[in-house]
Amino acid sequence: MRSAPSDLPGRADCTLCQGLGYVRLDVPVSHPDFGKLFPCTCRMSDLQERRAQTLRSFSNLDDLARFTFETFAPEGHGLSPEKQSNLRMAYDLARDYARRPEGWLLLRGGYGCGKTHLAAAVANAAIAQGLPVIFVTVPDLLDHLRAAYAPTSTQPYDERFEQVRNAPLLILDDLGTEHATAWALEKLFQLLNYRYLSRLPTVITTNHELEAMDPRLRSRFGDPDLVQIVAILAPDFRGSGQDRDQSDLNALPLYREMTFETFDLRRHELERETADNLARAFKRAQSYAAEPEGWLAIIGTYGCGKTHLAAAIANARSRQGHHVLFIVVPDLLDYLRASFNPNSPVTYDKRFQEVRHAPFLVLDDLGTESATPWAQEKLFQLLNARYVARRPTIITTTREAEDFDPKLCTRLLDADRCEIFAILAPAYRGRKTSRQASRKRGRRA
Repeated sequence: MRSAPSDLPGRADCTLCQGLGYVRLDVPVSHPDFGKLFPCTCRMSDLQERRAQTLRSFSNLDDLARFTFETFAPEGHGLSPEKQSNLRMAYDLARDYARRPEGWLLLRGGYGCGKTHLAAAVANAAIAQGLPVIFVTVPDLLDHLRAAYAPTSTQPYDERFEQVRNAPLLILDDLGTEHATAWALEKLFQLLNYRYLSRLPTVITTNHELEAMDPRLRSRFGDPDLVQIVAILAPDFRGSGQDRDQSDLNALPLYREMTFETFDLRRHELERETADNLARAFKRAQSYAAEPEGWLAIIGTYGCGKTHLAAAIANARSRQGHHVLFIVVPDLLDYLRASFNPNSPVTYDKRFQEVRHAPFLVLDDLGTESATPWAQEKLFQLLNARYVARRPTIITTTREAEDFDPKLCTRLLDADRCEIFAILAPAYRGRKTSRQASRKRGRRA
């Protein structure tokens, strides 16, 4: 090989290029590479780093270069075994996808669960392999497309849209956080439908349930031959300490004494039929705590024991290391209303998504809330999302299913998804002492 002058020097101690950075191959004149300049081996690492930097800039990843698989904690911090296993599974699937980007990968989870880190790690891994990537949050993408219409835009709209639509690997972060105008929905569908038909590698992150999305997009995401959906259960990693898995919405600590061990079957006071009914409710609650599936609605009068059984189930699940959210329905609506306050430290969307995505939810005293149209709409949105996703949910109420809003009534009466157990016992008044019992016998005498 013969060295050739260059304005991009290599290593000064290199014997091949003598510090010039490029070489000419020692080949016959008839060879197609005769006279051409090639980077010297001493410059390859520099060229690879420069190429990677160019790709990162093109991909909008300059600020996300630190988000790699090496900097991700696949076991999380202070998570239950169930969430650790789930997060490790998401990590392994994302890493496998990065090695061979094919099809679509949809990462779904709450705020701060790690989905953006994993998506950026896929992008950085692809760049390291020399694959061009475009990484963009959906609101930013739509802003860029709108800006392309301006007369002063340096890049026409068609050119910008085509660049994104045909990207060898496209990563769309935070789908669903955009302002859902008709124009925005149309552009997103055009973009994703093209990539769907062309089967182009695409990674999407979202904190929304699929059923909450535009039906046209939902039908694309539901194609198991192309799309792999990964639901991440981990909570916001930016919380502090071991309490990060606890929510300020969660009222379960107030009910910690309500366990199966402290439940009174009341055989000393109830008629046999009523006592047998309460015993069956107790056994059903125990079996649901062991294997929660679908919904369990416990109906009964005030003080009959339904809240105690719901709390006992929740406490049993919590002791097993599962994440449980226990909340009284009027309190939930108060929390949601308070989130509209400009000074609220938590946004409405985050509050609502926290309840909707809770792996295990107990809604106590449904039906005691003020039944405004807004309250009915929010409760139906919440419960309908959990109904479609088949998330374990316990509901306690004093009302019959038929007394609820017709839309919610149909969900409660679906025997494939919801079991209704009616407790016949009257309100519990506590155990009678021997003195109280003797006084009662004396009055009867």
